[in-house]
Amino acid sequence: MNRPRDGSLKRLRTRLLLWLVLLCALAFYALPLYVMVANGLKAATDVSLATMWELPASLGLGGFPEAWRMLSPNLRNSLVMVISAAVISSLIGSLNGYIFSKWRFRGSEILFALLLFGFFIPYQAILLPLVRLLQMIGLYGTLPGLILTHVVYGISVTTLIFRNFYVTVPGSIIEAATVDGAGMLQSFWRIMLPLSLPAFAVALIFQFTNIWNDFLFGITVVPNPQAQPITIALNNLSGSFSVEWNVVMAGTILAALPTAVVYIVLLRFFVRGLVAGAVKA
Repeated sequence: MNRPRDGSLKRLRTRLLLWLVLLCALAFYALPLYVMVANGLKAATDVSLATMWELPASLGLGGFPEAWRMLSPNLRNSLVMVISAAVISSLIGSLNGYIFSKWRFRGSEILFALLLFGFFIPYQAILLPLVRLLQMIGLYGTLPGLILTHVVYGISVTTLIFRNFYVTVPGSIIEAATVDGAGMLQSFWRIMLPLSLPAFAVALIFQFTNIWNDFLFGITVVPNPQAQPITIALNNLSGSFSVEWNVVMAGTILAALPTAVVYIVLLRFFVRGLVAGAVKA
């Protein structure tokens, strides 16, 4: 008679232990965030290694106003760059994935493999030809040149994401649309594109994160500080002789906030897209 009760107590202990482990992991990973927020809200004279774990002594914005003043132009550059590059590369990748999954042709598998190969080319290997090409077309040192760089570099991974997603869509849908007189582009625009919101969430989050965190292309393609993304401007906050750590901590929070918002907004679609792309490839 005591076995069901013992089993319930065992499951309860297991669940409590699991929650304890998860809470410990959450506290461990949240420590850097706590340090950045706590020190970003302090005055510059209150920030030190000895007091880094302490809360601000008085309520105030600390280094956030100065960080916003210094980083807001570069934050705008990053938003324009990331949104443009992520959307354009995702749209091109969705069309490529549709063709490689539903309209295969002779040599399509080889072409698909060559396209994916571009994803594994290190950034450093293409810097010289990239700069020369951008100089030839008049886009070196400009934000559009940086957007074009990220679009081209992102086509490989977005094509892979959409191709794996579209493979799971039954081919009978495309056949029915073809019978009704729809062409390749009409089938893509009216049928496949509305079905691919989860895949778009995966591609947009992946591209947004990679492009936002990029440093090498930003400092190489755009040497002008006024047109550089926020990652470069954040690095430039460290002075040669002194560093206002409250401003640096506040700037780090501002630089990390957009990616956190994107993850929160698109998380539901992101999980659905990962599951759908993993069913069949």
